[in-house]
Amino acid sequence: MWSSLTHSACTTSPPISKELKLNQIQVIGSHNSYKKPIEDALLALLERQNPALAMSLDYGHIPLLEQLNLGLRNLEMDVFYDPEGSRYSEPLGLQMVSQRGLSPLAFDQDDELSKPGLKMFHVQDIDFRSHHLIFKDGLKALKKWSDHNPEHMPIFITINAKDETIPIPGFTEPLVFDKKALDSIDHEIREILGKKLITPDAVRGNYTSLQRAIQCSGWPSLGESRGRFIVVLDHSDQKMQRYIDGHPALRNRAMFVNAKEDTAEAAIFVINQAKKDEAKIRQLVNDGYIVRTRADADTIQARNNDTSSFTAAKLSGAQIITTDYYVSDPRSGTEYQVIFDNGSYSRAHPFLQ
Repeated sequence: MWSSLTHSACTTSPPISKELKLNQIQVIGSHNSYKKPIEDALLALLERQNPALAMSLDYGHIPLLEQLNLGLRNLEMDVFYDPEGSRYSEPLGLQMVSQRGLSPLAFDQDDELSKPGLKMFHVQDIDFRSHHLIFKDGLKALKKWSDHNPEHMPIFITINAKDETIPIPGFTEPLVFDKKALDSIDHEIREILGKKLITPDAVRGNYTSLQRAIQCSGWPSLGESRGRFIVVLDHSDQKMQRYIDGHPALRNRAMFVNAKEDTAEAAIFVINQAKKDEAKIRQLVNDGYIVRTRADADTIQARNNDTSSFTAAKLSGAQIITTDYYVSDPRSGTEYQVIFDNGSYSRAHPFLQ
């Protein structure tokens, strides 16, 4: 269970100068931050049908606020569009467990999934347990924590708008993230986080593009950014383009996007293969951009106690490094953990000062 993860109540980070810019720090954060582990009975069924898939999903996280108290300053949230409610109220996985004569763990006891609005979990029907099934509830928890810790370092949040169909009979078909659905993400983020957001408009200022603003004026300082959140839509496909349409250079948008270089929207990049793309990441960082990368994926590095991707991520200069193992997890069978050498999850950037 997630509660078995080895963690302390709080990790104290060494002081970082408020004069540094937002791109002059390096932080560790969590991947699929809201996720609770798949219950044992369902995981066992998945292992029989698809061992590789089951292994890749066999991890979970402590609650969001415990992660922030540890010192993590990046979170990832996956959202599903559900404007009428109840679309995800009866996951197929619960039926799979029941059909084998077993009793599934309690789920959605407060009937949260019947409410309209964005839902937050990993994969429909099989990986559906979440510390916050309602996206806005997760944001409210972050807002409350921030209000009680007003001088905290800025927190980066990446958003995945999930609408992938799983072509297996009985699986729920997600609604597509069209323009209206993407607008709903902005609406819910602004409704809860409001003035705590660092928006594209704030970074761009009077420049015609984010790229130009970053090259000429740079990012806000940590002093200006403390107590605030910066949100990124983690897509580089038609979904991203729908979000940009009508909002050149992300005018009046709540989120940054994973845009290509030399576009008006270029500011923050998501490049997950730190070993493969270390040189590319370093070039983007040197050009003033912020980059998010990963230290591990699909439980592979943890099971092999392989820190080479984490090392590459640090050396690349990526400002945001995500992991499923900011604390070690007995399920991996190793002591694998992603944390900086100084024992914290944030530090001044190693070569941008």
